[in-house]
Amino acid sequence: MTESGEPVGTGRDDIRRRLEERARRLQESRRLKPLTALLARYNEIDGSTQSAVVSTQLFTTVIPLMIIGFSYMQGFADNASPGTIFTRQFALEHPLSDRLREAFGNSAGLRADWTLIGVASFLVWGIPMAASVASIFAKAWRREQYGVLTRLARGALWFALYLFTMAVRERIMFGHHHHGVSRGLLFVIGLLPVWLFWSVTPALLVRDGGRGLSPLALAGLAGVVIDGVVIPLGARVLMPSLLHDWDGFGPIGVAMALLIWCGAVGAGWVLTACVGAVLWEHNAPSEMVVESQTA
Repeated sequence: MTESGEPVGTGRDDIRRRLEERARRLQESRRLKPLTALLARYNEIDGSTQSAVVSTQLFTTVIPLMIIGFSYMQGFADNASPGTIFTRQFALEHPLSDRLREAFGNSAGLRADWTLIGVASFLVWGIPMAASVASIFAKAWRREQYGVLTRLARGALWFALYLFTMAVRERIMFGHHHHGVSRGLLFVIGLLPVWLFWSVTPALLVRDGGRGLSPLALAGLAGVVIDGVVIPLGARVLMPSLLHDWDGFGPIGVAMALLIWCGAVGAGWVLTACVGAVLWEHNAPSEMVVESQTA
């Protein structure tokens, strides 16, 4: 008997049972079809609710930072509209492009508001969003979450890396005027930082998430497909029609259209967490998966 009155070996038996349960769960997951496994993981973490939370935080955090960042890079020029960044991303043409720019005004209008405190407030608000994303990845990868302070610190680093990745991709794809084959080549090159970002995301947000470099690189491809290809191309196809339908509401219509776009991005992040987790589990050695999972 132990000092607490439990039979000797009970602790080891519990550990063995947990490992056996994880191994059994892994085998069941690997027997499922990929789409079935993805839907099961999405429902397991309540993906719909998680997507709604992230999309709201995304709308109130990243869009203001994108607007201020664009204005800063343009030197707060009188004729530079922050709406230009969305016009390029959504491939808008006249008259929708003009209406979008009018909804955002020009960079000069932000000059008086450009303060360190103002930017810091958006960055601070972005940290809870990043912490929410960290919780989503921990649940999808079936890991015990970090403590609050560690989750906030890692989430802040992840958020800063995300903003940097967006800036690099924007610079690669739209830093120069190219058309045809050159534009397609730049689009592909712009996917490289996206792939690197989503490959290192589990290592940042998931406990013991840096194991298995090859499976992690494969999991990162989920982010490339969803966040790097499907969402940007889908936005180029759907956003012009969406903005046209909301045109009668003026600037509020533009805001509603962007909120829908944020909803798609938030859902994409949750799906990326689920797809990446399933891919990693199916391709990493079974022993590594069983030892790493804690939830």
